[in-house]
Amino acid sequence: MSDYLLGIDIGSSSIKASVINAGSGEVVASGSSPASEMKITARKTGWAEQHPDLWWRHIRLSLEQIAAQKPDALKQVQAIGIAYQMHGLVAIDKGGRPLRDAIIWCDSRAVPYGNNAFREIGEKRCLQSLLNSPGNFTAAKLAWVKDREPQLFARIKKIMLPGEYIAYRLTGEAVTTPSGLSEGILWDCRAQTPAKFLLDYFGFDPTLLARVEPVFAEHGRVRRQVADELGLPSNIPVSYRAGDQPNNAFSLNVLQPGEAATTAGTSGVVYGIADQALYDPRSRVNTFVHVNHRSDDPRYGILLCLNGTGSLNQWLKRCLSMEQTIAYEAMNEMAATAPPGSEGLHFYPYGNGAERTLENRNPGAMLEGLNFNIHARGHFLRAAQEGIVYALFYGMEIMREMGMEIKTVKAGKANMFLSPLFRETFANVTGATVQLYNTDGSIGAARGAGVGAGIYASMDEAFTHLECLQTIEPESDLEKQYGDLYQAWKEKLELRLGDFPVHCEA
Repeated sequence: MSDYLLGIDIGSSSIKASVINAGSGEVVASGSSPASEMKITARKTGWAEQHPDLWWRHIRLSLEQIAAQKPDALKQVQAIGIAYQMHGLVAIDKGGRPLRDAIIWCDSRAVPYGNNAFREIGEKRCLQSLLNSPGNFTAAKLAWVKDREPQLFARIKKIMLPGEYIAYRLTGEAVTTPSGLSEGILWDCRAQTPAKFLLDYFGFDPTLLARVEPVFAEHGRVRRQVADELGLPSNIPVSYRAGDQPNNAFSLNVLQPGEAATTAGTSGVVYGIADQALYDPRSRVNTFVHVNHRSDDPRYGILLCLNGTGSLNQWLKRCLSMEQTIAYEAMNEMAATAPPGSEGLHFYPYGNGAERTLENRNPGAMLEGLNFNIHARGHFLRAAQEGIVYALFYGMEIMREMGMEIKTVKAGKANMFLSPLFRETFANVTGATVQLYNTDGSIGAARGAGVGAGIYASMDEAFTHLECLQTIEPESDLEKQYGDLYQAWKEKLELRLGDFPVHCEA
């Protein structure tokens, strides 16, 4: 098998594209853009927007890098898969043009609309059918647009998630999936159809939704004009699309009940698989239809999200660089000079908007226990990494309450898992074995394209060349030490949360 597959991963920080050889699993070439980070516009506190043209521009630049590395690679691509930042809202007009900047995943303006829907529709109905409160997801974001920008809302022809919009730019076809509608809280998991009762509540015309197709299927074929622009063959299929966290799990071959994946990029996520429609009554963690879900063989992804993970590390990098740039590797080395617990310094990494694990409260980031006579840069950096892991484990405890016991977690060897301190802290705080693999979101999307296009005969064949690079086991002495440190961190967090209301009204 010598077919080439293209995977595109649309993050909020950057775009990455990879071409893989379907037969050997080899990454033929890859590109990433921009070199730093894409701009997120925040015109008001709690807002976060990006224009879809920004994603398209950096997709083009990423593909140009691939063409420079291996000039014939793009011309040999047989299928395209897309991974993308979840929960965003792209609204297009009848000409297919975006009507406004996309409201992206970490924008918290729609919380009151989701909370009101949860109460007025009925918590039981929402949880049984949607598996979540409408919260701050795509449906609630659209409700905000309908209320605050009614003239613009009246011009909307279709709404899409970020990856659906990019697929639309490639093919001219508006297509969604059950997994995509589920992440937008627009899918009725009991009826296995779009959630008519929610559309009726918000006053949304069902024709605003794109055509529903399976995750692994042909979603359209690349138009000749677009193929010429990007250097791709025309008429090849877009045959896979998934949100970044379901895709991260897929890329790690996390498809069966009891398995779990994690990532620590801009945000931090733990994503566990269940074969039952489990839900948290308080929607602190969220349940979505997984990529391999079937009505006769269900698969659900239970997702906890920490908004500020790599973004905290990047903020520290900016603050500490001053006259010279500090590399992340050097930051990790500095962090390791401080002892576990950072000598009483606690970081609470909640500085990137409302947090679902905190019931959409927004306490902001906090540094607690600072002593001018003790603490240096290493303490700051270690406390940040420890605080991120503590915050993730805070969510994992909720997953445990739901019946998920996570003993092994898979991750790509990337982002914060490049830090030996971070991955060792993660294993010892959570008590889970950490396995690191040779994959990332763009590689996973490429493999998904091969499954959807029928280039791979089975899921198993798609993962023939997935390799475990490193295993980190928890150590009993450190587990106990971190258990005590975590409890102290948690007690102070919950004391602080008492000052912040859980719900707010529109």
